[in-house]
Amino acid sequence: MARRRRLARRGSDAPGDQPDTPTPRVLGGSERWAQRAVETGRVIPYLAGATVAVSLLAGFIVTLIDREDFPTFGTGVWWSIVTLATVGYGDVVPHTAWGRVVGSVVIVFGVTFLSFLTAVVTSYFVTALQERATLEERRLRRVEEEETRALLRRLDERLAALEGKLDRKADG
Repeated sequence: MARRRRLARRGSDAPGDQPDTPTPRVLGGSERWAQRAVETGRVIPYLAGATVAVSLLAGFIVTLIDREDFPTFGTGVWWSIVTLATVGYGDVVPHTAWGRVVGSVVIVFGVTFLSFLTAVVTSYFVTALQERATLEERRLRRVEEEETRALLRRLDERLAALEGKLDRKADG
């Protein structure tokens, strides 16, 4: 068992050297973090936190760049949330060139961010489900193999009993 763990850490591809649980070979810290978040079902708070952080940053930047259209930090944050969510109410819009540049970046980031998050989260959910299915398949295979071994042992015992009877008949 210890050998299997060592080989799993090294990522051996030799048959029979793989551990019972599938382990990703090379995952960066953020990928491992994201995968753990999805596996434990705690991904929503992390996604909400990332969205809030981006919204606050964009709101702060637009407030600094375009004071005319965004006189308060709250107005800038409201606009960035609405823009990131691709809703765009239109109650607050940038009119200066730099405000529109920031707005364009926030729109592109919002669309890209939402698409990327959807793809990543879906991918991790699919991977987690596939790993569970693989583990269940391996478990069922082990159960079937054990049943087959038990059947073979019983057949071997019956065959030995028959051979014993035949030997006694031949001797007797």
